[in-house]
Amino acid sequence: MSYIMKNYQKIRSEFELYGYKVIDYDFDRPWGGFLVIDENQAQKFANQFFKGIDAKSLKIGGKLSPKILIVNSNSRLSWQYHLRRAEIWSIQKGEVGIVRSDNDIENKVEIFSEGDQIRLKKKERHRLIGLDNQSVVAEIWQHTDNENPSDENDIIRIQDDFGR
Repeated sequence: MSYIMKNYQKIRSEFELYGYKVIDYDFDRPWGGFLVIDENQAQKFANQFFKGIDAKSLKIGGKLSPKILIVNSNSRLSWQYHLRRAEIWSIQKGEVGIVRSDNDIENKVEIFSEGDQIRLKKKERHRLIGLDNQSVVAEIWQHTDNENPSDENDIIRIQDDFGR
């Protein structure tokens, strides 16, 4: 098992020790990986990683889906947006770069550090960038369509370093 895979497993174990139920994970993304946390733990997740924001206040039109993103150093997620969700991120470990825009033109990279929170609107273009070290980002999907909740297919990629 590679060092990176061992580190992913260590991060997963840490979240399980916090009492979170990891219902899905993917450590095979070209930029890193993610853990999907049980939606019934959204308030606990918000309390721990989003300074106690009331999960009910985050609801836009549907349920909330908590996740952990593990972003490898010097990796970029797609320049993308979503049609059925907004997102809120909280940087838990390391520094990340984030690019945001209301159109398809990428703006300058902004640097965010541990404790910073970022809110992304539905259809807002964005890219998360791993900088010098691996980073960990807590994320809550704010579903905007009760009848058709967002999923991993709700990614409109404008540009992708990995040809997806």
